[in-house]
Amino acid sequence: MDRQQPHIDAQRGFTLIELMIVIVILGLLAGLVAPRLIGRIGGAKQGTAQAQIEMLATACDTFRLDMGRFPASLEELIANPGEGAKWDGPYLKKNQIPLDPWDNPYQYSAPGEGGRDYDIVSYGADKTEGGDGENRDIMSWASLNAPDAGE
Repeated sequence: MDRQQPHIDAQRGFTLIELMIVIVILGLLAGLVAPRLIGRIGGAKQGTAQAQIEMLATACDTFRLDMGRFPASLEELIANPGEGAKWDGPYLKKNQIPLDPWDNPYQYSAPGEGGRDYDIVSYGADKTEGGDGENRDIMSWASLNAPDAGE
């Protein structure tokens, strides 16, 4: 019995040129998509900062209901200031004060400026007062959607 192996006319696999073309196409796609995704990260961090500031503001308001005053520092939201049995904390779920999305502490003052009861501020990515875009300050008294608020 004569066994013949089938003859393969075409070679399998990719040529170097085909691989280079695929790599170039993937690079072009990444170049188009990456800037859009990076821009969304900055907006997400600002939204996170606004949500954390609102959470801290709610905790400050609850502290005031119990103690009859606003906290002198954010630390009083998690540690009893030693003023008797009126303190009913901790007022934050995780029993810790969060850092802003750029890993900086929130700035807190009571009383706040302009007659406000308190101010809670994140200075954004640049860590300094003022700025635009991701560097814009997030404040307890201003809406995230109002770019000129607080200036």
